[in-house]
Amino acid sequence: MLFFFSSGSLLVSVTPLTARETCQLLRDIALGTRTLYRLGDACWANTLDSTLTVGADGWLITFHVHDDGRFHCERCQSPQGRLYAFDSAQRYGTDPIELLSTWEHARLAQLLAEV
Repeated sequence: MLFFFSSGSLLVSVTPLTARETCQLLRDIALGTRTLYRLGDACWANTLDSTLTVGADGWLITFHVHDDGRFHCERCQSPQGRLYAFDSAQRYGTDPIELLSTWEHARLAQLLAEV
């Protein structure tokens, strides 16, 4: 699916981010090749059953943190405006968090708790 928006008189197409592309960004964060920073006053410990938005090298990532501590990627936006948006109707394996290895998932959770 392509989205179109007008930039002056130029019509630009924007392809949505895939779960795999978003997963690669999260993997880069877990491996330390991208710098994660907090946006706003919310912190990981205070966001149970809520959302937390963080940044990484111009990317904006929103996580939904469940009451039991599990989390999923709610949305991710690239610096160019491409967007991944979570849809609960999507089939299994389309949440970028599910595509991470166990170590990457644990490391990402640790980094989010520290940010």
